[in-house]
Amino acid sequence: MLGAIMLDNGVMDQIADLLTPDDFYMGAHKVIFASMLESFERGEVVDVVLLKDRLEKSGELEGVGGPAYLAEILNTVPTAANAKSYARLVHDKSILRALSAEAVSIVEQVQAGDRRVEDVLDEAEQRIFQVSEGSSTRRASYHGVKDVLPAVFEKVEALMDDSRSVTGVSTGFLDLDKKLAGLQPSDLLILAGRPAMGKTALAMNIAANAALDHEEPVAVFSLEMSKEQLVMRLLASESRIDAQRLRTGHMQGDDYQKLTEAADRLAKAPIYIDDTPAVSITAMRAKCRRLKRERGIKLIVVDYLQLMRGATNVDNRVLEISQISQGLKAIAKELNVPVISLSQLSRTVESRTDKRPILSDLRESGSIEQDADVVMFVFREEYYKQDNPDLKGRAELIVAKQRNGPTGTVMLTFLNEHTRFENFASEAMGGAWSGP
Repeated sequence: MLGAIMLDNGVMDQIADLLTPDDFYMGAHKVIFASMLESFERGEVVDVVLLKDRLEKSGELEGVGGPAYLAEILNTVPTAANAKSYARLVHDKSILRALSAEAVSIVEQVQAGDRRVEDVLDEAEQRIFQVSEGSSTRRASYHGVKDVLPAVFEKVEALMDDSRSVTGVSTGFLDLDKKLAGLQPSDLLILAGRPAMGKTALAMNIAANAALDHEEPVAVFSLEMSKEQLVMRLLASESRIDAQRLRTGHMQGDDYQKLTEAADRLAKAPIYIDDTPAVSITAMRAKCRRLKRERGIKLIVVDYLQLMRGATNVDNRVLEISQISQGLKAIAKELNVPVISLSQLSRTVESRTDKRPILSDLRESGSIEQDADVVMFVFREEYYKQDNPDLKGRAELIVAKQRNGPTGTVMLTFLNEHTRFENFASEAMGGAWSGP
């Protein structure tokens, strides 16, 4: 590899983004390649004479074997034609060494036996993931427009032949689907609201609509509620039984029949719940990869972002939230599925007369707003004005940001006793909505 660079400096254009000095095993080769990279970045020629001179000036020449070793490197390579193959070989060997080193460290932790199994597993996944990330970020990531055009044309033609307005995963809410054209693959959608607005209920309604009505496999990561609590909510929503009666077991009339019918429907729904608390973004990414491979998931729901942990231990909470939001976007992009992540809002909302959320209300918001393709706020004015009967059951879903589409407000109906959102019916709610 090093000899090929000396023969033809053009080789550096092909391999500079693939290799680093640390990819080389021998210390001498690390030093030589680092010097070559430095010259390349300065636009200088890299040949055996100038390389010898630079290493001599830096006091590193004798450490790498002197002029004789540089000449030997050059003479062992008759042509630079195979430089890309040499680079891949060096890169692959480097990855294998890194994996081997991490494996040894993991074995040592296992044998020490002084840590919780969950912590060892999480760190093991994180270590392997970091090796994988280091590898993938150095692969060629650019594509000529000519190469991308056929796939884009194929998609446009498919959309022309498809009369549906929904091109992504349907939410089950007509006006929201019109606004978003469905939940688009690779999008990160933030669903935020103050407590008691119905964030979890809405997210689970969307998940159930996708799984039940369209047979789309859905993964739900519930960091706040247990899997039993979530399924209880699903049962209340699908059976239209009062959630309080369901929780207390005080059934009435045909409640039990409704319950069994709803349970039969839900049993067939491809919804997969993981209620691991305080899961790290690294662990979640590994879980999502497995679910994509084994279950073919088409939608991921995370409840909620602020309960997750970052990829690394950091003291700065804003930095940790940034790791999490970037990680969720990376999951959406890598698996080519929409990811809905619930998020908290800051208390500043409560101090305003108009309590409708705005983007700056996102808690620890900078990176969340930046990484999200869509930001939606759930707002129910009746929560603040319970003595106003005209507001009962009215819910606003404010699309505050949409990277590739319009913003605006979608009206929904909220059935509090069933923890269920439905399409807005103005007649049933006492007339057309006049807006805020």
